[in-house]
Amino acid sequence: MDDMDMSSNSTSDCKITMLWNWYTIDACFLSTSWHITNNGMFAATCIGIMLLVVILELLRRVGKEFDAHILRQFQRQVEVQASAPKDTTSSGNGCGDTRPPPPAPRPQVVVFRATPLQQLIRSVIHAVTFGLAYVVMLLAMYFNGYIIISIIIGAGIGKFLCDWMVHKVVVGTASESEEPTGIEEPSVCCG
Repeated sequence: MDDMDMSSNSTSDCKITMLWNWYTIDACFLSTSWHITNNGMFAATCIGIMLLVVILELLRRVGKEFDAHILRQFQRQVEVQASAPKDTTSSGNGCGDTRPPPPAPRPQVVVFRATPLQQLIRSVIHAVTFGLAYVVMLLAMYFNGYIIISIIIGAGIGKFLCDWMVHKVVVGTASESEEPTGIEEPSVCCG
């Protein structure tokens, strides 16, 4: 009976509510082992959560950069193959040939498909990002004002550090430029 009393006492010390709160001391997050017992622990928790969200934004950026990297790598391969000398054995069309020149070649479409290793790397990055986003979501579900503010600050710092928008604009040609892609995933969780 004493064992049950001790375990119930240790769990009852946690202040957990599904309503908005500003608990600091005796707040618990994700498990009873993450039990805040002093202000220093709570400050470290807030800083840690900010860093967790910065890492989440970094992982989102890493995923985008890896996708861009493998696409650039493929485009280089296609350009090398397209610029390779082709067999130009012609049957005529010399000085006395009156046939019209051959039609201009039509644009060709080349389909890119990631290799199994590239797809595995993409999947691992996505899974880690997805899991981290759910941990952040679970932390937000404690409705602790300080934790939610820490998540928002971490998202702002992460966006500032990890997703600096750079866009090339072509000037002096009739081609249309692409739309800026700075804001693609506004969700805090489930990214």
